[in-house]
Formats: sequence, structure tokens, C-alpha cells
Amino acid sequence: MTAKSLLYKELSYQIQGAAIAVRKHFGSGHKEELYQRAFEEELKIRNIPYQKEAKIKIYSPLTGKIVGVYQPDFLIDDKIIVELKAKRIIPRDLMERIYDYLRNSKYELGYFINFASPQLFIKRIIYTNNRKHWINFRGSS
Repeated sequence: MTAKSLLYKELSYQIQGAAIAVRKHFGSGHKEELYQRAFEEELKIRNIPYQKEAKIKIYSPLTGKIVGVYQPDFLIDDKIIVELKAKRIIPRDLMERIYDYLRNSKYELGYFINFASPQLFIKRIIYTNNRKHWINFRGSS
């Protein structure tokens, strides 16, 4: 994927900008709930459409049937999953979870943002739908 074809380029810049603004205003020492509220405030200020803790469908790679739901912290413009954390040390499985959700849902892009690390940590995770042959996305939400 080239820079010209960057998946949801403008929306991605807006999400990263919102995270940077939250970290700038609040630092690294607060609880996760505060960062969630502050991030939501930034999304509103920037007029970015979002849903908080929206339920997204998780599909079986074997049958293509819905096997469950997942509630990310934010679903941005029905396109991008965002998970926020406030942990000094990030267990690897937390980031891998977003990858798994992308792999088994209709969404292709996710962000893992940690506000409590020494430097703001933003990880962009991609799993494109052309790799998900078992899911019929027509008519699914």
C-alpha cells in the first residue's frame, strides 16, 4: 500500500491528532476513563463521527456466520476501531486482540493508543477485507 492509497488517510490523521491533543493536555498519569472522555471530547471538537462502545459483529472464518460481538472503545465513522489504554507496560496480547477483531469483522483498520507510556504510543493495525474470503459483507454491519 503506497502513501497515496493509505487506508482512510484523512480520518487517520484526525484520530492521531486527537490522541496527541489529549496527551498534550492531560499528560500520562490519569486513569483510562479520563482519557476516554477527553478523546471523545476531541472527536466532537473535530466533528469526527463516532460511536462509543458500538457492538461490531465477529464472524467465524470457518462458516462466515456471526459468532459474537465485540465492543471497541470507539468506532470512528463506521470505519476504524480505536482502543484506548492507560498502562505503563503494554502486554502484547492487548494489541493482538485488535488484530484478531479486524481479522474476524468487516473492519480493516484499527488503532491502539496508550496514554500512560513514557511517550504517547499509537499503533496502526491493518487487516484488509480482501484477505477475509469467508465473510459476506453485503448486507452485514
